[in-house]
Amino acid sequence: MISGKRVREILKTGFRTPDTGHLTSNDEVTKGEMMRILIRGQQFISVMIAMASMLCLWPLSAWSAPLSLEEIANRLQKTYETTSSFSADFSQTTTLDFNQRQRQAHGVVVIEKGGRMRWDYQSPDKQVLVCDGRLFSMYVAKDQQMIVSDAKNYLESDITYAFLSGTGNIERDFAMEKHEGEEDTGSAHHLRLTPRKAHPQVNYLDIWVNADTFLIERLKIVDHFGSMTDLAFTSMRVNVTHPADYFAYTPPPGTEVVRP
Repeated sequence: MISGKRVREILKTGFRTPDTGHLTSNDEVTKGEMMRILIRGQQFISVMIAMASMLCLWPLSAWSAPLSLEEIANRLQKTYETTSSFSADFSQTTTLDFNQRQRQAHGVVVIEKGGRMRWDYQSPDKQVLVCDGRLFSMYVAKDQQMIVSDAKNYLESDITYAFLSGTGNIERDFAMEKHEGEEDTGSAHHLRLTPRKAHPQVNYLDIWVNADTFLIERLKIVDHFGSMTDLAFTSMRVNVTHPADYFAYTPPPGTEVVRP
């Protein structure tokens, strides 16, 4: 095995012996070992260069400090204030506290500023909830009934509309805290929001905010009895314009229309 001293001598002289300046036959083994050392060194340098390149390309967010609660709230607020419409596919799970029975539903939602929204429940039962800013209508196919009421009362009580349309103010309307739980997956910001002013239908909300887009990808509403409505959004789209008649619904013939 070549000694450390010999390595240093060879490095200084460029593979020349100190006395003659040329490699001798006695140095052939030494030369082979030295070549292996250099090859390993080159391999090590190549690996280090590759690692350095990867670090330079690593997303800046991976190195940035975690966002504060206020920063998350501000970005969330700004996202919805600057969004004219929000649409998504949704999955809804409703859990009743007294028997823990769950009901699943799926559909499509569209929400626009100006009090316009439409929830199309496609399974397990067809339901349509529409609001044009003036009237709110709820059609339930299995009951062959549509209830029509003034939109103002509905919009004022519907906390999801305030959230997803940007008409509310998260810091003004809610006490906030970062929350972590077994349900957390991925990099979404999980916040727990408690209404500052008592709400007849809401005890608190849990929201999961996408770390890149700052859109709400999940919203769980818990009432004063412990019952929960859990909404998960996928295929989210923003600023897509819909015609005015999209926010109106004409029920099938024979439907009973109720106006409280």
